Amino acid sequence: MINRRDMLKTGAAAAAALAVPRLAAAQDAPFAPKPGAWRDFSVATRLDLSANGKAQAWIPLPSLREDEWIKPGKNSWETNAVSAEVVRDPKYGAELLHVVFKDGETAPSVEVRSQFSLRDRAEDLGTKSAVPALSAADRKLYLEATELMPTDGIVKETAEKAATGKAGDLDRARAIYGWVVANTFRDARTRGCGTGDVASMLRTGNLGGKCADLNALYVALVRSVGIPARDIYGIRVAPSKFGYKSLGAGSEVITKAQHCRAEIWLDGYGWVATDPADVRKVVLEEPPGNNAADNPRVMAARQALFGAWEGNWLGYNVAHDLVLPGSKHKVGFLMYPQAEVAGALLDCLDPNTFKYTIKSAELTA
Repeated sequence: MINRRDMLKTGAAAAAALAVPRLAAAQDAPFAPKPGAWRDFSVATRLDLSANGKAQAWIPLPSLREDEWIKPGKNSWETNAVSAEVVRDPKYGAELLHVVFKDGETAPSVEVRSQFSLRDRAEDLGTKSAVPALSAADRKLYLEATELMPTDGIVKETAEKAATGKAGDLDRARAIYGWVVANTFRDARTRGCGTGDVASMLRTGNLGGKCADLNALYVALVRSVGIPARDIYGIRVAPSKFGYKSLGAGSEVITKAQHCRAEIWLDGYGWVATDPADVRKVVLEEPPGNNAADNPRVMAARQALFGAWEGNWLGYNVAHDLVLPGSKHKVGFLMYPQAEVAGALLDCLDPNTFKYTIKSAELTA
């Protein structure tokens, strides 16, 4: 654990140390996603509930359409629910299937199949282009604080320290990325993907967690200095073609393969892919594990994951603080299936109370 004083004074020095030069050693472990052929996938999510009272459930659907890297397709489902409706959140555009079961249904079930297309993405950060401006409404949305991601106080103070001496959004965003990679750690004890409670992380100085924590921290930090940013909540659907065991799905069963990523908006570049949390995942989990910062595979991932993603990951949505339709309950983000029985929200990370399976398949012509 690091305390607040030590954390803040690392700022510019840590960012400089974690700048991402093109080192020859990284060529030993190439990790260089580039736009290429599209790949078609299908994900099947099945829920089987043990109901003792009225039950309803919510399953995230692919909601993003970004022509450079993701195209959602058809959704279909089979269920014994009395109603099944696709609902779209008016603020963030997140789509989900809301199913409601009849009172007394002893074995509520639903299986949802979603098709979509993916490909690698990589932004050319060497030259600006004539990218249409971000709308005023979207700029406001992706700069605002959320319940778990404040953008003032210690968050803004930390970001300003991390970006000391940097001019321009690109250099400031890169410096903050370096600071997050240098000062956080992936904590294997964290349940699921974490909670994304940025305020608690910074107040305690405990900067450990998983992707929903570490990438939320990055998003909050860059928002606090005026750079629009967003979390994208999703799931890994295929192995990494670059051979990174830690950065891909290990089998067709992807029930526990949820992962969120972060994007930043840079004028002249558009939305830019980032993922500091996956750098920390490579450090901790890439075989043999507990890798040093100068390990070639770590260095290659660190360089690539500011500006590029591999297209083996489905992004569902960018929603925060989402009230579940037809319920009093709210979730900080929608990355897992959710269900409620007799008015009580089930723990989506506890298989003893909430059974679901997610499987992925790559489609071929």
